[in-house]
Amino acid sequence: MKSLCSVSFHRPVLKHRLNWIENDSLLHEPKIKELRAALGPLSGRSLKYCADACLWRYLEARNWNVDKSKKMLEETLKWRSTYKPEEIRWHEVAVEGETGKVSRANFHDRHGRTVLILRPGKQNTTSLDNQLRHLVYLIENAILNLPEGQEQMAWLIDFTGWTLSTSVPIKSARDTINILQNHYPERLAIAFLYNPPRIFEAFWKIVKYFMDTKTFQKVKFVYPKNTDSVELMRSYFDEENLPTEFGGKAILEYNHEEFSKQMIQDDIKSANMWGFNDKVQSIGNGHCGSDVGVAPAAAS
Repeated sequence: MKSLCSVSFHRPVLKHRLNWIENDSLLHEPKIKELRAALGPLSGRSLKYCADACLWRYLEARNWNVDKSKKMLEETLKWRSTYKPEEIRWHEVAVEGETGKVSRANFHDRHGRTVLILRPGKQNTTSLDNQLRHLVYLIENAILNLPEGQEQMAWLIDFTGWTLSTSVPIKSARDTINILQNHYPERLAIAFLYNPPRIFEAFWKIVKYFMDTKTFQKVKFVYPKNTDSVELMRSYFDEENLPTEFGGKAILEYNHEEFSKQMIQDDIKSANMWGFNDKVQSIGNGHCGSDVGVAPAAAS
């Protein structure tokens, strides 16, 4: 039996790896330059965030309309300057992860994308704000662990144990969708909702109206008895990697202590990337303490 986080992360040899730099730079370089000029001078974390690949995603999300892309990106920079997603550390949200309700998988999809596994039926807390911070933390972590040349992630959502009583309020669902759509555009490649109960349909009828067309089209329902939906999912995932909960052959279990060790190491990697100086210490039981001396360039 493999632990969800005790094996090394497999990075397959990709035949069709997404590499926007090679495929699209000549076609879209003028638009990227135009958006960069429209944004004006940037500094600190904003400058680091606004790499060419980032500008590409915002342009793609707004159908290459520079004015709309500029507005969207400026709103994200404002959100990041106050929410500070890159500063969230595992010890702040570790309690949310004790049941494995959201975790990074130990495998990639066929395109080399990082995979997040969500188990909404394993909800274990009541703080909606901290639940959202936990999800944002893991989105940032998934991005941190993307292979070179890959910009997107995949989501697998397991509805085992899900009931309306364990579902998040509509407002929280809307806030989550807004953050994903508006501040992480073109980061989600595909989201598979595996075998949701019929009662989920009532929840979905409301939630889907908060989604823009592009996001809505990335959400796929998979039912074990529906051959087409199963085949679609398996076109994205190797059956040997796919957990049995999603109809695959891999037997994986979530080990909070092991996963926490990985997240602590990733916190150090993230701190180095963003220019922080974190001193992270494990204090056992899957949690960690942190002496954080923050010395980043000023956020702007």
